Order: sequence, then structure tokens, then C-alpha cells
Amino acid sequence: MSATVIVADDDQDIRSLVSIAVTKAGLTLLASVSNGALALDAIREHHPDLAILDVSMPEMTGLEVCRAARADDSVGDLRILLLSASVDEHSQSIGIEAGADYFLAKPFSPRELASWLSVGKEAR
Repeated sequence: MSATVIVADDDQDIRSLVSIAVTKAGLTLLASVSNGALALDAIREHHPDLAILDVSMPEMTGLEVCRAARADDSVGDLRILLLSASVDEHSQSIGIEAGADYFLAKPFSPRELASWLSVGKEAR
């Protein structure tokens, strides 16, 4: 059974690119949503293996979703990848404190993301 993924980004083009990378990596896309509140709802409903969250989204930021997911025991062993235009050391430490497992800088190569997802899939 392939790993399951939720994608959340307020930019439709980024959501599409990430969704394509997820399926190319052989993972199962459960939901692709446009804001943080919908992302948290999808995480709680579907219990994915991985959530790919934009840091800057309406309703709730990726950091807020990350904190809320980490505080919710029902979501299980969720891995979280944050997408951010600012991945300086300070931003990364804030994300790690919020509970993120990984960071990916925007703009990113869809091929690079698919490769990262494939390697992550094998590590499970």
C-alpha cells in the first residue's frame, strides 16, 4: 500500500505541481486544498502519512496547522513537509518548533520534489 498525502497551498499552480509530484512518486493523494483550515480538516478526516503544507495560507498558516496536528493524538504518526519562500535558519527553526519534519524552498523543481518523495517513501 502506498503512502498517503494531503497537499495544502493557496496557489493553485503550486498545488497542481505538488500533486503531480506526489502521484509520480507513487504516493496516494487524498486531498488537495487551498487553505490551512481545510488542510487540518483533511488531516483529521483522512489520517495521511504525509502532509505537504505551504507556510503562508489563509484561514490558518502551515505553522498553525502543524502545531494543531501535533497536538492532536488522533492523527497518528504524521510527517509534515513545509513549503516556504523563506527557508533561512530562523524560519526553519520556527517550523521545527511547530513540529515540521522537513522544509522545501520555493521555487522548487517538481522533479526534485518527486525524487525526494520517492526516497522518503523507501525510508518508511
